[in-house]
Amino acid sequence: TQWQRFAHAVFRLNRSSGRFTQYKLLYLGRHGEGYHNAAESYYGTPAWNCYWSLLDGNETVEWADARITEKGVEQAKAVNEFWKREIKEQKIPVPGSYYTSPLTRCLSTANLTFAGLELPSRHPFVPTVKEFLREGISGHTCDRRGSKSYIETAFPGCVIEPGFAETDPLWQEYHAETKTDQDIRSKALLDDIFGNDDETYISVTSHSGEIASLLRGEITPLFPFQEVMSGLTNFRAVLGHRPFSLSTGGVIPVLVKAETVKGDAPTTSTEPYAAICTCSEPPAVGATTSTCSLATATAVT
Repeated sequence: TQWQRFAHAVFRLNRSSGRFTQYKLLYLGRHGEGYHNAAESYYGTPAWNCYWSLLDGNETVEWADARITEKGVEQAKAVNEFWKREIKEQKIPVPGSYYTSPLTRCLSTANLTFAGLELPSRHPFVPTVKEFLREGISGHTCDRRGSKSYIETAFPGCVIEPGFAETDPLWQEYHAETKTDQDIRSKALLDDIFGNDDETYISVTSHSGEIASLLRGEITPLFPFQEVMSGLTNFRAVLGHRPFSLSTGGVIPVLVKAETVKGDAPTTSTEPYAAICTCSEPPAVGATTSTCSLATATAVT
């Protein structure tokens, strides 16, 4: 099959590439539709961004650390059926490792996506929760994660990475990380995975904004990863892939070439969180504009 030919080509690339170069295929999947997505569609983006997203929910539904809707469940189940079919008919290479954002919508999507698949006994579905796989951190409550204890109780099949804080250390009310900072953590995440995971095929369940950050870059589609994780470059380039927008429940496979470079990596600096625009009263449902004001920005160290 086409997938078998592809897998053979990747095997040959890795066999001939030398010890400091590796090729991995990342299956980048976006979570199924969440209640925050449905709320934004209902209220309209201007009203959502400046007012409703700052609340935990409305009188009928909660969207803080949003769960997936029934539509989101069906989207994840559709991807599960796709995997079943591709494994059986096309012999698609199954992931050897699974990583997920700590936000509920991704944890639920990953569980539904890979439930009941015929996976090799040496590669069972045991997702690792990674802090840096979370959505772009904003003042929206849907981007505020639950506690470590909550994740352990609600998703007992997951493994939580070492150093994972009990409470959310990154979310700040009325403030958001910059794209530069998001790209820095995306780069650190990939350095971590490529530096510590020997698997060739890797599943990542994350968010539209974070997947966009992982793909972000300038010209070349393959980017060399530094050997020193703490030495991150202060530019907006991670994988260097062309922009690609995923709908809820969507997946894109991305082949990545990583090169380990000896020596000291360039230094970098993070930026203060930026104030987000807020409204004291909700704009009309479906409004195309809003009148908002900025909070006072504070630095995050």
